[in-house]
Amino acid sequence: MAARDPDGDLVRRAQRGDRLAFERLVDRHQARLFTLAARTLGSRDEAADAVQDAFLRAWRRLDSFRGDALFSTWLYRICVNAAHDQRTRRSAEPAELEDVAPDPRDRFAESRLSDEIQTALDALDETQREVVVLYDILGCSYAEIAEVTGAAEGTVKSRLFRGRTELARRLGTAGARGESNT
Repeated sequence: MAARDPDGDLVRRAQRGDRLAFERLVDRHQARLFTLAARTLGSRDEAADAVQDAFLRAWRRLDSFRGDALFSTWLYRICVNAAHDQRTRRSAEPAELEDVAPDPRDRFAESRLSDEIQTALDALDETQREVVVLYDILGCSYAEIAEVTGAAEGTVKSRLFRGRTELARRLGTAGARGESNT
């Protein structure tokens, strides 16, 4: 188990078949996974399907979780994969994001610019969008994002810079150059 994983005890219990422990893990992570999927896919319905699929996959593969990374990082990776799969099943007409119930830490969600931001996010390259959502919205570290995406940290930083630069261009944000705030 990764050092100081706040989910460690629940994960071990769930791995022994304790469904209540897994339900507590779902409760802890559902809003963040929904934000990740919704901001990645741009659709509430597709995000809900991706999150449900991600938790189902996590339950089925729980015995394969070795604890080399945080449980949340492992879940993000599963959710990103589920979102990719959902995108391939996407219909020709994308759904609206109006009534998404995001993670309360998604500072963009309550913003009047939320629809504009989502439109700009949707226009990004998928790899850039994932990194921007994971870093700027969910607050993941470069190392966590590298683990989730399978990219090197340098690549993560580059994608974040390019993604932020493109978002700033699309949103007409004066002075935004995509600098890291770390």
